[in-house]
Amino acid sequence: MRAPPRPLPQALSRCLRRARVAPIRPVLAVIGALALGFVQAHAQTTPAPAATPTSPLPEEASAGAAIRFQADRVTYASDAETVTATGNVILQRAAQTVRADVVTWNRKSGLIEASGNIRFVDDGGNVLYTDKVELTDQLKAGAIEDLLLVLRQGGRLAARSGERSANGNMVLHNAAFSGCSVEDSDGCTKKPSWEVTAVAVTYDARQQRVHYKGALLRVFGLPLVPLPGLAHTSDFRAESGILIPDFRFSAANGIEINDTYYWRLADNKDLAVTGYLYTAALPMVSARYRQLTDKGAFQVTGYLTRSKRINIGGSATDPKAQEQVFRGYFETNGRFQLGENWSLTGYGRYASDRTFLRRYDISRDDRLRSTIALERIDANSYFSLAGWAVQTLRSGDRQGLVPIALPALEYRRRLVPPAIGGTLELQVNSLALTRPGGQDTQRAFAKAQWDLRTITGLGQEITFTALARGDVYHSLQNDLTTNAFYRGVPGWQGRGIATAAVDIKWPLIGAALGGTQVLTPRVQLVAIPHIRNLAIPNEDSRSVELEDSNLFALNRFPGYDRIEDGVRVTYGADWQLTRPGWRVMTTIGQSYRLSTQKTLLPDGTGLSSRASDIVGRTDLRFRDIVQFTHRFRLDKDSLKLRRNEFDATIGNHRTYAEIGYLRLNRDIPATFEDLRDREELRLSGRVAFARRWSVFGSAVANLTSRVDDPTKTKDGFQMLRHRLGFAYDDDCLDLALTWRRDYITNGDARRGSTVQFNIAFKGLGVR
Repeated sequence: MRAPPRPLPQALSRCLRRARVAPIRPVLAVIGALALGFVQAHAQTTPAPAATPTSPLPEEASAGAAIRFQADRVTYASDAETVTATGNVILQRAAQTVRADVVTWNRKSGLIEASGNIRFVDDGGNVLYTDKVELTDQLKAGAIEDLLLVLRQGGRLAARSGERSANGNMVLHNAAFSGCSVEDSDGCTKKPSWEVTAVAVTYDARQQRVHYKGALLRVFGLPLVPLPGLAHTSDFRAESGILIPDFRFSAANGIEINDTYYWRLADNKDLAVTGYLYTAALPMVSARYRQLTDKGAFQVTGYLTRSKRINIGGSATDPKAQEQVFRGYFETNGRFQLGENWSLTGYGRYASDRTFLRRYDISRDDRLRSTIALERIDANSYFSLAGWAVQTLRSGDRQGLVPIALPALEYRRRLVPPAIGGTLELQVNSLALTRPGGQDTQRAFAKAQWDLRTITGLGQEITFTALARGDVYHSLQNDLTTNAFYRGVPGWQGRGIATAAVDIKWPLIGAALGGTQVLTPRVQLVAIPHIRNLAIPNEDSRSVELEDSNLFALNRFPGYDRIEDGVRVTYGADWQLTRPGWRVMTTIGQSYRLSTQKTLLPDGTGLSSRASDIVGRTDLRFRDIVQFTHRFRLDKDSLKLRRNEFDATIGNHRTYAEIGYLRLNRDIPATFEDLRDREELRLSGRVAFARRWSVFGSAVANLTSRVDDPTKTKDGFQMLRHRLGFAYDDDCLDLALTWRRDYITNGDARRGSTVQFNIAFKGLGVR
């Protein structure tokens, strides 16, 4: 005899009766208890008129709240003492409802039987769909056949049969569970992408847990893996257990499988411990601890293994590379709100060596920054007492030359002067930089800046600025800085800075090309007396270049240590066009130095001559389909592109293509290591198909030639890395297979291919 087909957690066929059964929200959940107190009630012995108005049933022996009901017809058989309601029957008590074609109540036995298109909503919001259910007059026990249970939080459980005991526990036979949506946007049935089938499912009402017997995980209808002992909570409480494993293959470590045990320590803290097994390396273990307090939250993460280590630039034949050593990585971060205005933020990172993170594919960062900051913020002031340190993982960098900043003090206060108007901002800053093997620098300054913004009768926006600042510097071991241009004079140094500026904008608005355009000419005059720049150590103003973002800045240097002195005028224009679905914005400008004194800005920055290079930016956007940004710098004499950069995105969030290109052709001397030329190309894209599937890929290539950067080993083209893969994504399943290839070898982080497979069942051990 052929076995009956297994039940599927599918929606009822609601394509033609959507008005009778409401759509269900597809989120993973588990079974909840059914509870609907049903009081005994009389019914009329004569047929009720069609569409009987909602009315309360009389109460008899039960002590529950009154039930209101509605039906097309109600009959009472006195010989059998049965009450039968037929046609669009609705019973409601508080938030609990039962909808059925027919409801029969036997007054002698107390048995209640509902049949036909039953929709049963309990006080927890869980919905039961079935064609027949038997219940007592209190619904404390009952038998159900061919049921579909939809949880308020989401998820569906179907079964051939089930029963509920008086204490609220339920046992379902030949059952299937899924967290997937089982109907499409039109309300028609569709198969879930994954489900768990079981011989029996038991729900414990007191512990609010679901236990499976003979559980089997199916993906796209195919049996994937048995899940013996599967159990989970029914109210979405996080609990301890094993998560879904990950699989990967890499050139450095071989085949990898890792899995995580999640330990729920309390409602406000947890611990996740992950084990990693490799075919070409010893195992690794990691742990992550998280905790939420009444003041904030923090987490601590650590990795530990023992393996062979090859230093950057080293060889595998080196005797030291054959030794097994302990290696690892530590990371912590947190934030605490100490009061309405005060907060404490910290972030710490440390790796045992320069190649560990890349070899085990934890991070590609080449610098690890650790910070701690105490801050106070209110409407008109800001205070920060901070410190930071950086661990370099870059080839050729000496850790002893990387500074440690402690302390770093910043205070700002904004005032409104009563007599002259405008805004007055006061600032105090102090910084101490210490290098174990290099120059030490301490800095402190105080600044006052007044700004007055006014609008003329013709619509010009004029801003007047006056600034005064006093600096004190102290430095030691200046000769350890390789570039003499950055050293400054050892010992104590001081300087005073005064700035006066006026900035004028004139927005002109009008119609153009079926939209609105705004043309804003702008001119700025800045005057700063000669400053003792070279006597001051340069720690934060090294990477200087004229760009659209700093064209109208009072100081084009990025930090505090260098000031662009002299008198200069900057001029340019902004233009914006807005049409339905379209927006174009562009900026172009140049500056001219009126002073004849020699500038300290090196050649190639665009600012070394009296007339600067021409810089600009254009942004184009068409709806959410096309986004394009282009930034450029033109040589003032030859109009040669010194900077050419663009980023473009075409498509939507499912199918798109991205391209990014950067070319820096500044011809800056190689001694300025922060300003070297480079050329880079970035590509990425995704193509969606069959509604839920997609193919994706990306690539990064270094196009820098030896003419631009003599330190490069390749000339003109060097592929850095690329990846290619496919993915499936819906409301309850994420699946991806990715192939990535790295073309650069750094120590034991070898070049080669990495293949990774990820699968996540939303709600069942999701990472």
